[in-house]
Amino acid sequence: MQLANKKLDWDEFLHIRQEVLNTWPTGREVDLAEAVAYQSGIPVSRRFAEKLAQAKQEKLTLAQPRAGVALVHEHIELLRYLQDEGGADLLPTTIDSYTRQNRYQEAQSGIEESRSVGRSMLNGFPAVNHGVAACREVTEALTVPVQVRHGTPDARLLAEITLAGGFTAYEGGGISYNIPYAKDVPLERSIRDWQYVDRLVGYYEEQGISINREPFGPLTGTLVPPCVSHSVAIIEALLAAEQGVKSITLGYGQCGNLTQDVAAVRSLEELADEYLNRFGYHNVVITTVFHQWMGGFPQDESKAFGVISWGAATAALAKATKVIVKTPHEALGIPTKEANAAGIRATKQVLNMLKDQPLPEFEDLRQEKELIKEETRSILEKLLDFGDGDIALGTVRGFQAGIIDVPFAPSRYNAGRLLPARDHQGAVRLLDFGNLPFREDIKEIHREKIKQRGQTEGRDPSFQMVIDDIYAIGKGMLVGKPR
Repeated sequence: MQLANKKLDWDEFLHIRQEVLNTWPTGREVDLAEAVAYQSGIPVSRRFAEKLAQAKQEKLTLAQPRAGVALVHEHIELLRYLQDEGGADLLPTTIDSYTRQNRYQEAQSGIEESRSVGRSMLNGFPAVNHGVAACREVTEALTVPVQVRHGTPDARLLAEITLAGGFTAYEGGGISYNIPYAKDVPLERSIRDWQYVDRLVGYYEEQGISINREPFGPLTGTLVPPCVSHSVAIIEALLAAEQGVKSITLGYGQCGNLTQDVAAVRSLEELADEYLNRFGYHNVVITTVFHQWMGGFPQDESKAFGVISWGAATAALAKATKVIVKTPHEALGIPTKEANAAGIRATKQVLNMLKDQPLPEFEDLRQEKELIKEETRSILEKLLDFGDGDIALGTVRGFQAGIIDVPFAPSRYNAGRLLPARDHQGAVRLLDFGNLPFREDIKEIHREKIKQRGQTEGRDPSFQMVIDDIYAIGKGMLVGKPR
């Protein structure tokens, strides 16, 4: 059967579901009717979609950290600390790497080893292994909404267990949790698997239970051009909406230039509304998430707080609905709960200071917004052409042709020809356009801005600029200028 952006037939879904639930013993704990009844009893104060919708209406930016450890009670202790001492508005449960690759037996070994040595030997919470009851123990122990955050090309069983377990938001998508994360997973397969996830979320919605869905915005990090991450976000929003999802949060990773970052967040929401309405998805609530710096961090904690605070300020001025918070230990490894809470407090201080300060749409900001929109539309329209009007089919064909291309991605289903670099003001531009379907006047804007940087630095634009930009923040700057 050819891939298509078409709502999954319910009987077909149920047929696939039996195979999914049999993947690991805890899958047999999931009773969909009982899970719906359980979700319906979760109070509004712990429902992700409702809290995001309220924040959007009030033009507030909510703070959410990343966190996850191997054992249930230790995970609860960590999240309670981030809630009570950090003041997190929303909480995560970051899933471990074994679970992300559906390697549940190895995740089980990690649980047992963690119990043996008395500390987490996994880099996240193995929700599939722990099962439905343990997930409910986690979500019931907290007073704010909790989201599942992971990085899984095939996240079907994880979705079944965690939604039955009381989580009210679920991150990821068939592109954003494949191309940046996996080498050998066919894009057509991951899109199909995520259609299953979205059909499950859509079923909950049909029963009056809104589960928030969030494609992963930053993709491969801090040098991803906004038009690329926007295109992926909007594709995944269209795929989710077709399956019945009504609460969608679209993400963008901080690139570092204030004007470009604010323009990106604002244009993302506007473009999403444009395309969802165009295809008849009129009752979807779109919110935005801004990811603080996803690249290398300074080792010095004081400098790291500077990076965190700049991300918080940008999120507030862009009026993103939420911000994903980093910690001052990013350069050192897994943070302590104290460092994680400190990052949240620093972020919330800045958010509170700026919440009533709008950033007017000055001319440079307006121009940047229009440029991002034109670039994104160029990609999306060509993908629709490739798919004869079907965005799912067009996406697979478009990645094959390099019409959409994620820089630095490991996937062999990605062309990998795109080469970004910063201009002299730190905005992300393109040195090599690959096969992106841009008009010549758009390409000339990129060429001219990178040329200006070269003239400022006294060197010809080259791949060395890209290398310098990757390491710049760790050295105390944004643009990787030669010494």
